[in-house]
Amino acid sequence: MRMLMGAAAAALLLASGPGSVEAHHSMAMFDQNSEITVTGTVRQFQWSNPHAYIQLVATSDQGEPVEWSLELGSPVYLYARGWRPRTLRPGQEVRVRINPLRNGRPGGAVLDVTDMDGNAIGSNRR
Repeated sequence: MRMLMGAAAAALLLASGPGSVEAHHSMAMFDQNSEITVTGTVRQFQWSNPHAYIQLVATSDQGEPVEWSLELGSPVYLYARGWRPRTLRPGQEVRVRINPLRNGRPGGAVLDVTDMDGNAIGSNRR
């Protein structure tokens, strides 16, 4: 009986899907009423759980390099939308539309990513 109950609980967790896994994460740190576009060079694409990240180096208004930490969904969510661990590579130039961090630091939640020709890279909508 315990085995049956354990299997049922596991099946319930799996059936709940990736949306409920992402529900643990509050979006309160991001200003969802604001959208900005950051253009820069990928330093690193982190394909990690529970969220993937793009480390993007952009140029500030003063001409200084600024590294942005940009959060995407989980790898399983991204994979279903065409992303792969090597979708973005170091040195690649991209434009990223984000909801910025509320605290003003260089970071945000990714809404979409395009290459420098305007072609969409994956689909990021949460």
